[in-house]
Amino acid sequence: MNKKTVAEAFQNKKAFIPFVTAGDPDLETTEKIILSMQENGADLIEIGIPFSDPVAEGIVIQKADERALAAGTTTDKIFDMVGRIREEMHIPMVFMTYVNVIFVYGIEAFARRSQELGMAGVIVPDVPFEEKEELERVFNEYGLDVISLIAPTSANRIQAIAAEAKGFVYCVSSLGVTGVRETMNQGVADMVREVKKVSDIPCAVGFGISTPEQARDMAGVSNGVIVGSAIMKIVAEYGRECVGPVGDYVRRMKQAVCQL
Repeated sequence: MNKKTVAEAFQNKKAFIPFVTAGDPDLETTEKIILSMQENGADLIEIGIPFSDPVAEGIVIQKADERALAAGTTTDKIFDMVGRIREEMHIPMVFMTYVNVIFVYGIEAFARRSQELGMAGVIVPDVPFEEKEELERVFNEYGLDVISLIAPTSANRIQAIAAEAKGFVYCVSSLGVTGVRETMNQGVADMVREVKKVSDIPCAVGFGISTPEQARDMAGVSNGVIVGSAIMKIVAEYGRECVGPVGDYVRRMKQAVCQL
């Protein structure tokens, strides 16, 4: 695999971005899930590195992290897993994890290994905009985007965040933690408009999206849609037999995003 950039996921299309917690139920299954996601239309894949205290996550991904850690999943084992499939991947991938995981591994060592694996970037939800400089400096040296997040509470900081954002802006659709929701925050369109005032960087919406209808609606006001908890609910239900059901779900969601 030649290194793919985050920007490629959004070229001339609305992007569908699925998330998977690496190691739930095991890394062999995660490999199959990632390849199935690609085969069924994913434009970029978020690979979650599990952490014992994932503060931005709801109960579904918390439980996925617990199962992955209990199965013996480590950062190095995840890197090895990505290394096994990298030649088969023709879409960009990013890691999603918490800053403690990166600090324990070593910022430069983590960035270097990610670059070697052809990763496009990293999402670190517990690093505030004001504190991202050290992380971003090192990752940028290795050609990796540190994806910025904005939320309904970002308000007057949105334009400042957007002005420095790399790859895409992750628009958090609602307050609180990740998880499936019945209704979506109507302020998403306003957040996207604020970003576009200062940058033409793509905006992808995540947190709480689970149905094709929600995906279509959110893609209508943004450049793409991110889904995690709904996928990990399928993994929790089917265990090692989840690859087919996850692939079917990704295909339906991608089709919904494309209905515009």
